[in-house]
Amino acid sequence: MASLSDFIEKYIKELLNEAENDFIELQRRDLAEAFRCVPSQINYVLQTRFTPEKGYIVESRRGGGGFIRIVRLAVNPHWELIQQKLMSEITPEEASAILEILVAEEAILEEEARLIGIVLRQEEQNLDDTMRAVLLRSLLVVIQNLRR
Repeated sequence: MASLSDFIEKYIKELLNEAENDFIELQRRDLAEAFRCVPSQINYVLQTRFTPEKGYIVESRRGGGGFIRIVRLAVNPHWELIQQKLMSEITPEEASAILEILVAEEAILEEEARLIGIVLRQEEQNLDDTMRAVLLRSLLVVIQNLRR
C-alpha cells in the first residue's frame, strides 16, 4: 500500500510533467491542506524525494507570500553513471575524466569544466576522495542551477 509521502511525491511529479518549464511553485500550506497533513509532512517529502542527487533543487521562501519552487535539473545520458560515482569517492584522475565526459556530452561548457578543475586543484591538499566527490557534485549542481 502506498504511503501518504508516495501520493504527495506522485502529485508533485505530475505537476512538474505538466509544467511548461522545468519548475513549479507551490504553497506548502495549500499542499498540506489538500493532503490533509501537517506541513512537516510536505517538508519530509521535499527533503527526501526531491534532492539534487535525484535531479531536483528545492527553493523555499517562508512567510505570508512564501512559496516552494521545485526545479527539475536537466539530465544527460551519462548523468546516472556519473551521479553514482559522485555519490561515493573519486580520485583526481576520475574527476578529470568525468569533466571530460560532461564536456563531450555538452552537459557543461569547456569554461565551466576548466573552472571546476581549477577549484579542485586548488583544494587538492584539503580533499580526500570522498570530499572531492562532494565538492564536484556541489559545483555541478550550482552550474545547473545558474542556467535556469
